[in-house]
Amino acid sequence: MTPNQENHPRMLQHKGSIEVICGSMFSGKTEELIRRLKRAQYAKLNIETFKPSLDIRYNETAIVSHDANTINATPVNNAEAILLLLNDAEVVGIDEAQFFDEALPAVCEQLASKGIRVIVAGLDMDYLGKPFGPMPALMAIAEQVTKVQAVCVQCGQPASHSFRTVNIDTQVLLGEKENYEPRCRTCFLKS
Repeated sequence: MTPNQENHPRMLQHKGSIEVICGSMFSGKTEELIRRLKRAQYAKLNIETFKPSLDIRYNETAIVSHDANTINATPVNNAEAILLLLNDAEVVGIDEAQFFDEALPAVCEQLASKGIRVIVAGLDMDYLGKPFGPMPALMAIAEQVTKVQAVCVQCGQPASHSFRTVNIDTQVLLGEKENYEPRCRTCFLKS
């Protein structure tokens, strides 16, 4: 870095960013979120992790992947609560973003503007194959989007859809293998 670059205000501040990890159920979204957060911890960065308070499938105060990896998390009722509960984080993780309200993209923008690395994971599509909650807006404003895929249980091809196996038509249905299975586009559309 040259002496002129050292004194330039933009070079002195941390660069914030928004990263989105998306995909279907059982694709490894939460696993990837936890991996990135643990790498940040290893680098001795201050991290804070949040999840929607309605997600109590595995643990009320932790994010848990299907492979049973965990990281502590603060449950919140809405996106604005993240701003109120934030301390000195350099990295913020947010899981199950599809369950948050439409304020989440603006909250992530505020955090990134403050120099915070924001890592968000969530379903990009609901059980009907339609865009889910604030995920499309988050993907649009993110510097990085990683779309992960599961394996179709019908044919073994890469799967990007979450097929609901029970006859319940509400958009939000917390569940696991008893309610959902990953399917490729072809097998999803056959049903």
